[in-house]
Amino acid sequence: MELRKFLLNPFALLFRLSKYFMDSIDDTLRQVFGLHEFRPDQEEIIEQLIGGGDAFVLMPTGGGKSLCYQLPALHRPGMAIVVSPLISLMKDQVDALLGNGVKAAMYNSNLTRHEAREVLGKLHDGKLTLLYVAPERMMNPGFIQSLENLEIALIAVDEAHCVSQWGHDFRPEYVALGELRQHFPEVPLIALTATADPHTREDIVNVLGLRNAPRYITSFDRPNIHYSVLEKHRPQNQLRRFLARRQNESGIVYALSRKRVEEIAVYLQEQGYSAAAYHAGLRSDTRKQVQERFVKDDLLIVVATVAFGMGIDKSNVRFVVHYDLPRHLEAYYQETGRAGRDGLPAETLLLFGLQDVAMARSQLENKSNETQRRIDTHKLNSMVSFAQSLTCRRRVLLGYLGETLEKDCGNCDVCLDPPEKFDATSAARKVISCVYRVGQRFGIKHVVDVLKGADTERIRNFNHDRLTTYGIGEEHTHAEWTSIARQLIHRGYLVQDIANYSVLKLKPQALPLLRGETQLELAVPRTREKPVKKKAPKSNIKLDDDELRLFETLREIRKQLAEESNVPPYVIFSDTTLVGICRARPANSEEFLDITGVGQVKLERYGEIFLEAVARDEA
Repeated sequence: MELRKFLLNPFALLFRLSKYFMDSIDDTLRQVFGLHEFRPDQEEIIEQLIGGGDAFVLMPTGGGKSLCYQLPALHRPGMAIVVSPLISLMKDQVDALLGNGVKAAMYNSNLTRHEAREVLGKLHDGKLTLLYVAPERMMNPGFIQSLENLEIALIAVDEAHCVSQWGHDFRPEYVALGELRQHFPEVPLIALTATADPHTREDIVNVLGLRNAPRYITSFDRPNIHYSVLEKHRPQNQLRRFLARRQNESGIVYALSRKRVEEIAVYLQEQGYSAAAYHAGLRSDTRKQVQERFVKDDLLIVVATVAFGMGIDKSNVRFVVHYDLPRHLEAYYQETGRAGRDGLPAETLLLFGLQDVAMARSQLENKSNETQRRIDTHKLNSMVSFAQSLTCRRRVLLGYLGETLEKDCGNCDVCLDPPEKFDATSAARKVISCVYRVGQRFGIKHVVDVLKGADTERIRNFNHDRLTTYGIGEEHTHAEWTSIARQLIHRGYLVQDIANYSVLKLKPQALPLLRGETQLELAVPRTREKPVKKKAPKSNIKLDDDELRLFETLREIRKQLAEESNVPPYVIFSDTTLVGICRARPANSEEFLDITGVGQVKLERYGEIFLEAVARDEA
């Protein structure tokens, strides 16, 4: 089997031979990165690059993509170039590498002229192991020419889906990266992304000249993330209830408009939460300040448009809320993937309303590019199907991404609390009859107001308080009637006329139901999470009282060290490492090195202070 592997992959053989002349990658994994085992495919990818081969890598967010090029950079002669569009991610990764004792820098538009000269000086003096570069800076003819005189260990193209028009974040400047192969024909090239459907994958390998490169596609599954969806009804209250059980935890709330982002941020501040707004309309220094406060744990919640998060390497985000419906599942997958990057439990919540769908479809109709409109419509329909699903959320999500889950996940709202069904024949007939009685000229809210017998000026002006359907819906709440109406739309009994203020109209199949010729079963409306029967835990991290006490002590120490070094706390140690310390309670340096995330450099820098903290807690 081993011989066959070498025959199929000569780069692996070259790598094995080279191991006689250098430390093994297992040594580097432990001593530099503080890790004790590779994740799926990582070792093979690393061997492929060290041996001089190319690779295409598709791994989920938090799956360990960066290690696939960072570790080979330490084993090949020369300097590795990492192309990334995300300046904040560059900074986070450079800080983390420096924290592990690796010589790294970034070269982008955020640097001052002096800083840029300093980086270029290190570059040409051979003092860098990894250099992070923005795509437009990378493809500058002068910069390309300067690199051609240097020894390049490898080139990594991160966020590679940006080269594809099928990708959810297509960037024209990324297309130029297709010229890298002709400039550096002998340099190993690796493309990495966390979200790419089959169309996008083919685009990436074609544009970057990787058709003959092996493809490493690991599972998209993030089993530590809990997925849940609620029908949107009084969303501020729904958000408040969700956050009430997640005090002192870090999270992101996404909304689609700048105005809504600011409204939510103000609301959360009024409720006593540490929250701030982030969107492209704010001044750059304000955005930078919000982001820095967030990554340094000085700010717990960021309310943001999708402009936020792409470059955030913060590992201890414990929840992500989508206040509005994302436009496609790739965005939803990537944005929810910003939670739980440390592998510890994390939660997501999507608030789903048909008004969001109507707005999205209306915007799509205004797109002039027919091909792009067709692609985006397909993606939106898939997003809606996920939100409306009554089967395992993870199965639907992974299925869209081309992966089959053999059994239900057991960690989503549908699995943990399957929707109840009820005989909705009578309720459905009341809704359909009311839609007919108001002349098929009003939206959901007005129809529900009539059913509930609401005393509003609008109802009186149209004399709808005299209709036979007025006040006949006392058995359900306003939210429940809204859910029933939405399900009737989903099932094809009603239609919303988007072009005409989303008024409800009957479809042909509504008539047999109205006449009592057919029966109908619907899901019991779900507009809120199930009430918590026992006292909510202080944290999603599963620790006993003694361990939790030590965890909070270690967090304070980590925060102080991070402030002294002006880096995010997770650059010192991740929550996963702190949990490992709390559970193992190391008594000496050797035991401390056994903790995941503790390498030789971090042992030397921080070992004594953390070991002392453990000893004090034991006393």
